[in-house]
Amino acid sequence: MTDCGCTKAKAELEEYLHNELASTDAADIREHIENCNDCSSELHIGVVLTEAVQRACKEVAPEQLRDQVLLSIREIQSTHTEVRVTL
Repeated sequence: MTDCGCTKAKAELEEYLHNELASTDAADIREHIENCNDCSSELHIGVVLTEAVQRACKEVAPEQLRDQVLLSIREIQSTHTEVRVTL
């Protein structure tokens, strides 16, 4: 395998992180990351951010808060009037 270089590794880091690359491209990037501290740090940041987003998506608002938000939305919708703009 050949070193793909920082430019390619950083450009395809998101796809690499989500296993969306062809196996040869992924292998090239993996090899580069193993030997490049800068790209390795970029990968680490990507992993941490991805994990944080995944955790946040699993959180559920308390039932009372959801009820309050839905009630507020319904109140706004019930008083909403259509506004027509003519030019």
